[in-house]
Amino acid sequence: MHAQIILFDGFDPLDVIAPYEVLYAGGTASGGAVSVELVSAEGPRDVVSGTGGLVLRAAAVLDPLRAGLILVPGASGRVGEPGEVPDHDAGAGEWQQDEFIPVLLGRALMTELPTLLKAARDNPEVTLSAVCGGSLVLAMAGLLEGRYAATHHMGLDMLDATGVHAVSARVVDDGDLVTGAGVTSGLDLGLYLLEREVGPRIAHAVEELFAYERRGTVWRHEGPVPAGL
Repeated sequence: MHAQIILFDGFDPLDVIAPYEVLYAGGTASGGAVSVELVSAEGPRDVVSGTGGLVLRAAAVLDPLRAGLILVPGASGRVGEPGEVPDHDAGAGEWQQDEFIPVLLGRALMTELPTLLKAARDNPEVTLSAVCGGSLVLAMAGLLEGRYAATHHMGLDMLDATGVHAVSARVVDDGDLVTGAGVTSGLDLGLYLLEREVGPRIAHAVEELFAYERRGTVWRHEGPVPAGL
């Protein structure tokens, strides 16, 4: 499995680094069965995160035709107080410190990213994945209507408003769409993807290496509907 993890201006570093390290370690443990790279919609470039201006480098352009996994992170920035809204021109220009998260996500949608993600969604050999607000990027691009997905608990209502069946779970598996909740769920998401695609022994070896145990039940649209809870 080859994994492409997307960078865009204002991305959340932990949304990227947590699954990157898990998948990279899984590749080492499996003798190369997993490979991972950082990409962007524009191609090779330095990309500024939303956390203190931390910079990571995208090594290539996102290739929606390449079989494997494509992962979209969320953004890091201001949540804002209830009723607080950004300035009308806040979406203009380049990344600035402490911008609103919806502004950062919206700006990512003004690039070639939605077109590339749509091509990936339509590729039967690609599994789309997202951590935290990355699910909102996919949803706001019109790619998740009628699907089941997780996001940060503060974004569940927004996700639901786009026509997605928003699920309050750590990881949600909807077949060729696998999503995680808050930022640290990138660890759980990465480990689950290793288990699903490579096997539980590899996933367990990485858990032991990282001294981390996966949290929560992976939610699927299967089985009886719970009653009386």
